[in-house]
Amino acid sequence: MKPIILFLLILISGLSFGQTSNIIEPDKIETVVQRNHLKKIMFLDKAISLENIKESDFLKTMTFQEDKDFDIRVFMNNSLVNYLHQLDQTLSVDELLKRGNYQFNFIVDGKLIYTENLNTGAGNPESKKFKTNFRIPFLSSTNEDSWGRYLWMRFYLANGGIDALETGNHTLKIEIKPYLKVSTLKIGNVIAQGEIQLIIPKKSISERQIAVQKIKPNSSWKVSEEKLNTEKIKALNQKIAENRFRDITGIVVIKNEKLLLEEYFNGYTRDSLNDTRSVGKSFSSALMGMAIKDGYIKNENQSLKEFYDLKKFNNYASKKDSVTIKSLLTMSSGFNGNDEDYDSPGNEENMYPTENWIKFVLDLPMTENKIGKTWNYFTAGVVLTGDILDKSVPKGLEKYASQKLFQPLGITNYKWQFTPQHKPSLAGGLRMKALDFAKFGQLYKNNGIWNGKQILDKNWIKKSFTNYFSDRKDFEGYGYLFWRKVYKIGNKEFESYQSSGNGGNKIIIFTEIPVVIVITAKAYNKPYAHSQADKIVQDYLLPSVFE
Repeated sequence: MKPIILFLLILISGLSFGQTSNIIEPDKIETVVQRNHLKKIMFLDKAISLENIKESDFLKTMTFQEDKDFDIRVFMNNSLVNYLHQLDQTLSVDELLKRGNYQFNFIVDGKLIYTENLNTGAGNPESKKFKTNFRIPFLSSTNEDSWGRYLWMRFYLANGGIDALETGNHTLKIEIKPYLKVSTLKIGNVIAQGEIQLIIPKKSISERQIAVQKIKPNSSWKVSEEKLNTEKIKALNQKIAENRFRDITGIVVIKNEKLLLEEYFNGYTRDSLNDTRSVGKSFSSALMGMAIKDGYIKNENQSLKEFYDLKKFNNYASKKDSVTIKSLLTMSSGFNGNDEDYDSPGNEENMYPTENWIKFVLDLPMTENKIGKTWNYFTAGVVLTGDILDKSVPKGLEKYASQKLFQPLGITNYKWQFTPQHKPSLAGGLRMKALDFAKFGQLYKNNGIWNGKQILDKNWIKKSFTNYFSDRKDFEGYGYLFWRKVYKIGNKEFESYQSSGNGGNKIIIFTEIPVVIVITAKAYNKPYAHSQADKIVQDYLLPSVFE
């Protein structure tokens, strides 16, 4: 019998070989509901605790309504950190949670629409260590805030979900896997999945909402007589009316210096002053170019030490002396400031509560980044350009901007956002009519000429519309406080430089075609804001002008 026993021991050992034990002991699976639905995602139309869930609460079919509750309950047979441990047994619990999280796959009618590797900061660390089930509210009638709400927005509104879930009946399937990013991206097996039949009701839309809006007189623009693909614009208007494009307030298209399209939505009109947030940053670029042209500032290569006694501020380092105006305009100053990093000391949210924004910037430490080479979105640096302008031009920035920029363009109705010292803030927040934002864009398209007068130096525009970060793969480029963006229609590419602000606000100046587009919107802090604006331009506005 001994050989047989030995054989069985070897067999059992062989079957166990390669299996990974847990790195942490997860919560016990004690509820009947969870045991009955292990590795499944179940759908609900109400917020309900696990203890109170009944089998009858789980849905296989649901009429989709965005003002109602839409929840999922995920049942796993282990905790996330143990799934991550299976992908890499060398990392500690904390390292696993810093490098990994859940991957969500949204599949509609058998087609993968969207995959997201959830940000590692999403979710409670303790829950990810121990919990084997969790609830995600995608939609909430009480406006419940959660990372799941934004995950749903990214799928539904920013990455094709709303187009895949058109009017009719659809199968929505969700898969969850663990992912871990070390030197490479590792994706584990499915740890939970589920599907539901969604009935998408038809929305009642009137012909008036879809019709192309007529351009009213007295716009201060010559009206274009060129052809426009009205069917494309009607299709766009229908999407806006159906709330498939959201929070859009205005669209203006200028072609060959004439007004081709002017439309307003959601209660906004021609006279509305739009809060376009960081669109205002590009005005700092223009005003800096004007101040250099007028001789109040020598050039953009001047350094901060020529304007400030830097040794009087905190965290002085000799490197600060070398920070140039140009590096502030290109967001590559080397200051320890990054608005995309919540832990960055120079994040704009740390600046706004302070009593002196200029002191806040100049007090910041420097990084090891080479000045002019490493790009980080840095609003506080733009505030500093405004202060340099204010102290350099006669009678201050507010009057200079009025006399040199706004009056020549015929812009009379606007509102600045101000710093605590009541200086115009070039961080953003400049409110203006959509047609006046179009004038600013057309000034650049005209190489700085307005009504036959050179308002802005042509060479400054060329510098502004240069990509100083062509080596970066994560975005298309950045100039002097202008973003570079290339739109594609078929095999044609349309390069633009644009002012861009929170909410999906845009002034888009195309470099090779005679078109300027303005989009105003109020989708502030929404994950779909910029993607829907780009989709409007690429799929509707450009084709309506050129097809």
